[in-house]
Amino acid sequence: MAAVEIRGVDKSYGAVPIIRSVSVDVPDGAFVVLVGPSGCGKSTLLRMIAGLEEIDKGKISIGGRVINDVEPKNRDIAMVFQNYALYPHMTIAENMGFSLRLANQSKAEIEQRVGEAARVLGLTDYLDRFPKQLSGGQRQRVAMGRAIVRNPQVFLFDEPLSNLDAKLRVQMRGELKEMHARFKTTTIYVTHDQIEAMTMADQIVVMRDGIVEQTGAPLELYDRPTNVFVASFIGSPAMNFLEGTLQREGDRVFLETGSGVRLPVEAAAADAGAGEKVTLGIRPEHLSIAQADDGFPGRIVAIEPTGSETFIVAQIGQDTVSALLRQRIAGAVGDDIRLLPQAGTTHLFGSANGQRLG
Repeated sequence: MAAVEIRGVDKSYGAVPIIRSVSVDVPDGAFVVLVGPSGCGKSTLLRMIAGLEEIDKGKISIGGRVINDVEPKNRDIAMVFQNYALYPHMTIAENMGFSLRLANQSKAEIEQRVGEAARVLGLTDYLDRFPKQLSGGQRQRVAMGRAIVRNPQVFLFDEPLSNLDAKLRVQMRGELKEMHARFKTTTIYVTHDQIEAMTMADQIVVMRDGIVEQTGAPLELYDRPTNVFVASFIGSPAMNFLEGTLQREGDRVFLETGSGVRLPVEAAAADAGAGEKVTLGIRPEHLSIAQADDGFPGRIVAIEPTGSETFIVAQIGQDTVSALLRQRIAGAVGDDIRLLPQAGTTHLFGSANGQRLG
């Protein structure tokens, strides 16, 4: 195992910058997820760590050794790709042990390591089969097993679950977490799926347009997003955003939207002055049905009962908000409704720069 340090790294393709002054610390034994929309640079950064892309500026270290000019095969990393990258003419055992044969390991050592990895991944009964005889999930396990047998300092995963169906992705997420708990190998995992990031990571690195927007533990990013982009990207369903002007009446602080709707704001938003243009963020799961004159009024425009939860979309003046309710409701499209944010759950951002206030 080893820590990974990324310091001031740049990468461009011609005149187009892909990675811009990125610095990330991956502690020894941590499971760190790089997450962001397509084209944000996360896979490019992973390939730079692997040595598959050259670094234009900055440095990358593994275990305290700068690896900028080290050949990929000498970096002591193992990479698992989205498309499995298995040899179709080799058996599962041969695929898993291929790198060990290249390293001139003994037959007994190869069999021992392959057998151990196969037991961990539930592949013991499939070692004599070929990749085409396995399901997508089993093939991804083989790709993981091929990485495990190398006993590297760092595992690199490039969207390994994106080709699997939804149910299998959930299962494989659990298996990956179990594997990390067992081997405790430093792991860097790339995904565009924020649910994967939230459920798997010790630490999340949110990227956009080649820069790091925020780094932190999953719940830290969920509870205190540093800007509107992170707030909108982390959390499902996505956060609601309402534009308006900050108003104060004594100790009360509220947002007044363009259509005159007033929404309560936490008093901690003292960084903003009265009359300032701000953006209020409310997560759907933090809205509940208000009683009497509490909360703010709206009208239901869509309702989706799922059994355990009810997802509604409501028109609030000129704005639309979504609410994820834990209870069933008797309402229907067109009904009036009053929604109330839970205390301490709203977020306030400056409208000009999108940065968190308070």
